[in-house]
Amino acid sequence: MLDRTKPSPAMRDPKVKTARAHKPRHFPLLDRLRKRHFYRWRWLLWLALSAYLFLPALPPSLRGPSSEPRPGVRIYAYDLPPRFNRGWAAADARCARHLFAAEVAVHEALLLRQRRAGLRPEEADLFLVPVYVCCNFSTLTGLPSLARARALLADAVDLVRAEMPFWNRSAGADHVFVASHDFGACFHPMEDVAMAAGIPEFLKRSILLQTFGVQGRHPCQDAEHVVLPPYVPPEVAPRELPEPEKAHRDIFAFFRGKMEVHPKNISGHFYSRKVRTELLRLYGRNRKFHLKRKRYDGYRSEMARSLFCLCPLGWAPWSPRLVESVLLGCIPVIIADNIRLPFPGVLRWPDISLQVAERDVAGLEAVLDHVAATNMTTIQKNLWDPMKRKALVFNRPMEEGDATWQVLKELEVKLEPLRRQGRRRCSLREGTL
Repeated sequence: MLDRTKPSPAMRDPKVKTARAHKPRHFPLLDRLRKRHFYRWRWLLWLALSAYLFLPALPPSLRGPSSEPRPGVRIYAYDLPPRFNRGWAAADARCARHLFAAEVAVHEALLLRQRRAGLRPEEADLFLVPVYVCCNFSTLTGLPSLARARALLADAVDLVRAEMPFWNRSAGADHVFVASHDFGACFHPMEDVAMAAGIPEFLKRSILLQTFGVQGRHPCQDAEHVVLPPYVPPEVAPRELPEPEKAHRDIFAFFRGKMEVHPKNISGHFYSRKVRTELLRLYGRNRKFHLKRKRYDGYRSEMARSLFCLCPLGWAPWSPRLVESVLLGCIPVIIADNIRLPFPGVLRWPDISLQVAERDVAGLEAVLDHVAATNMTTIQKNLWDPMKRKALVFNRPMEEGDATWQVLKELEVKLEPLRRQGRRRCSLREGTL
């Protein structure tokens, strides 16, 4: 007999059965894992927001590696015969290490980058023509001879024009040359002679990487160009050197180099526009100034002991002392009117150096005394920023933020007008078809 109080299985409500069948089951372990992941994601979200809001306010030295995008410009270095480059470097080790060696350092760094990327010439935005014009050490003084610089470059351009299609496509406008001598591609150490000679006509449409730069117009920068620092070996910056504001520096103002008592040389030119002669005359017996005329291989150790390093012009306005001073924590005192310095957007030269007009050399001691009593520590701290020091050094291979990196960033800015010109030429060709 059936129990009327309980419905039979056949008479039970099918909806109830379905609801029971789909009732979710609880898994305690899974629930705990879900809850743990929820808190973990909430913690990660909080960290990400904190980094976004607060990291930009940190000083560069406390931030992680720079998130600045890598230079997008693609440069192909032509593989020229050794007589244009590698042969000179193999013949004399000075070729890759002297103050004009940026031509070697840039070539080697870009060549390594090119090989790693597997870049083909058809994919390139720009083309480097690697000619080492400053490696002919055949003069009696041991300085590079520039007698064949123009002819050597002309031969290289003729070769590139004959064997590759890219020069003729743009008349050389997308080709890059390094001109790291005193007055760049004018190729002469005397300014008046260099200005009279000017830049070779076949280079005037190309981009020049040169150590020479001045404010205003000048025949030796009458081409598209980037001002780059003179070459100083990367190992000049010792890792163990203490921060300049914390170091004991027993030399107040330092200079070692050519200071002529009679600055008018045999050719009738006044060396350093008489500035170095005036420095010697005014401060040669002043105990606060360590001024020496004789060469000394260990002069960088003297710079590392100095508060101020004088960087007067020589034949040209620029000097390797600019780079050496920064790397060794000595405040550069630039005495070269109208000089244009490399990478101003990154280095911010007014924050890390002093500039004194050539006509104001007589008041130099008062200027340095004032700075020493007021904002010297601030300048020293700015000077020791790792990003600034790295921007002056050519590494092989190229490193993020170094001198070659900065050159590429500057070339990237110049690339867009070239691309527009290329698109215009293409549209004109299409219109004539």
